[in-house]
Amino acid sequence: MLGFFMKLSPAARIAAVILLVYVAVALSGPLWAPYSFNAVLTGGPFEPPSTAHLLGTDNLGRDVLSRVVYGSRPVLAMALSATGLATLVGAALALPLVLQGGLADEIGMRILEILASVPPLVLALLLISGLGNGNILIVLAVAFLFAPRIARVVRAAAMAVVVEDYVTAALTRGEAMWSIAVREMLPNVAGTILVEFAIRCGFAVVFIGALGFLGFGAAPPAPEWGLMINEGRANINASLWPVLAPAAAMAVLVVAINLFTEGLARAIGDAPGTAP
Repeated sequence: MLGFFMKLSPAARIAAVILLVYVAVALSGPLWAPYSFNAVLTGGPFEPPSTAHLLGTDNLGRDVLSRVVYGSRPVLAMALSATGLATLVGAALALPLVLQGGLADEIGMRILEILASVPPLVLALLLISGLGNGNILIVLAVAFLFAPRIARVVRAAAMAVVVEDYVTAALTRGEAMWSIAVREMLPNVAGTILVEFAIRCGFAVVFIGALGFLGFGAAPPAPEWGLMINEGRANINASLWPVLAPAAAMAVLVVAINLFTEGLARAIGDAPGTAP
């Protein structure tokens, strides 16, 4: 693990450390945050940064730092859950289709391309408007939107693997389709899947934040970053911090994910191929 970490570019290593900090904050933040995320009048409304409130307070006197810290947990949990589910579904769809080939593969991919062609934000708003805006439904909606896109990437990688001799030998032996997909093909496209997972995580953070900003995410007083930006923008002339703090937290997270993903893709590309 350490050897692989050292193969990453300096920017990717810094990004990895930043991501670990975000994870640590999400796991331990409620234990050391100065105030509860919904504690009102911890100070005066729109107080500037001070020793008591490092990032100031919002219109209700809530500590902005505490709300940003508490908000890191649902942001990371929802983004990872949605992306993980989408990656699992996308890979589970793509690998058997490639092995099946022929008409089944063509029909399956045309359906996935139709789903991927729909503007994701529009489709997400339709799904959430009809089904509700709970965290679980948001995760399912984002996973539903990402899965066809991930399936297309996995299929492209699997097309180069399915013609290999060890896959042909497994087919000749009459092994089950799922067995070949898991044992023979999955290890050889795992790098592509891992990079795609990392890329989609960054998209998920922004996408979930956008839903919260538009009012389709968590309901007040939840410390969801997109919702915090939406609440703070109405009073941005009184104080910039309720908007700047969650926006900066989201921006740094997404940039760190992108830099780490770029380094990860290069490191995997330089690594020796997986043995059949």
